[in-house]
Amino acid sequence: MPGNLRIKIKKIKESAILPHYAHDGDAGVDLYSTEDYVLKPGQRVLVSTGLSMAILKGYEGQVRPKSGLALKHGITTCNSPGTIDSGYRGEMGVIAINHGAEEFKIEKGTKIAQMIFNKVEKAEFEEVEEIDNTKRGEKGFGSTGLN
Repeated sequence: MPGNLRIKIKKIKESAILPHYAHDGDAGVDLYSTEDYVLKPGQRVLVSTGLSMAILKGYEGQVRPKSGLALKHGITTCNSPGTIDSGYRGEMGVIAINHGAEEFKIEKGTKIAQMIFNKVEKAEFEEVEEIDNTKRGEKGFGSTGLN
């Protein structure tokens, strides 16, 4: 389709499932496990997707948790969002962690995360002696309170 971001993707494991959008209008594509895992509470594992892709320069792929897995089982991604850079050509993995109270079985073919593609701006840095002040200033980490 014209105007869509075209991504070249390669299956590096026979059991890999190509990512796809579940519904028209979805922001993320589902990523699937190619292996079976058992995650004990508090344990993390690098889940194989069996895929590598060529993301165009100027874009990134962000690996994010699946909300259903997080709500129902406490399964999320450790580094959320995880970034797949445009220059990376290795296998995409998902660092999954079990924050739930029970062990969780990830079976081959299970949706484990989602990926969203974003345009990335390149920053140029200018070293200065001073930066402008704002009303917030250096206040951070809870400075606005909870109410």
